Amino acid sequence: MIQAVVFDCDGVLVDSEPLADEIWNRVLAGFGYETSVGDAEDIRGTSEATTYEYYAVKVDLPPFDEFMTKIDAIRVPVYEERLVAFDDAVATVQALAAQGTTMAVASSSRRHALEGKLALTGLDRYFDVIVGGDEVEHGKPAPDVYLEAARRLGVPPTDCVAIEDADLGAESAAAAGMRAVMIRRDGSISFDYASVTEITVDVINSWLWRF
Repeated sequence: MIQAVVFDCDGVLVDSEPLADEIWNRVLAGFGYETSVGDAEDIRGTSEATTYEYYAVKVDLPPFDEFMTKIDAIRVPVYEERLVAFDDAVATVQALAAQGTTMAVASSSRRHALEGKLALTGLDRYFDVIVGGDEVEHGKPAPDVYLEAARRLGVPPTDCVAIEDADLGAESAAAAGMRAVMIRRDGSISFDYASVTEITVDVINSWLWRF
């Protein structure tokens, strides 16, 4: 029985991934590194700490906190001006809220950045629990962030469905014992990480054509 729906944020709820790529590109360019499409694919769904480590191997970077201060200096105004939520995500979240469905967000983003994105798009009011990637020991694809979301909700992970757009995120949800629905906004097809046949929330079923 599905008792709760746990959403990833970036690429699922908000159209932030192109903006994040742009922001990281701008900061890394200041250190003499030009990012590639391959870089973006390699880091998709990972935590900011893992993304930093990925690029730190390729170019000499300052310590993580100092580097992220530079990221935030660009991120905040860019998101304030250009960040939007996906229309289908807003409709789904609102419909689930109207049904009284328990909902959470489990993201690789740092907690303060995650809260900012949800607040800017007006989605923050709908979620009972928000868990950022910096609040758990291991990032996706480890199950930590989804397990923590379930723990805070007081719902067994096996009674949760996770909504994801990245393979690493789906692996994380499946490792936590959740059923995963993959949202592919580029139209590509992903393989099945977990059964979705028992999902009974009608509005979630409307997303399954993307699976």
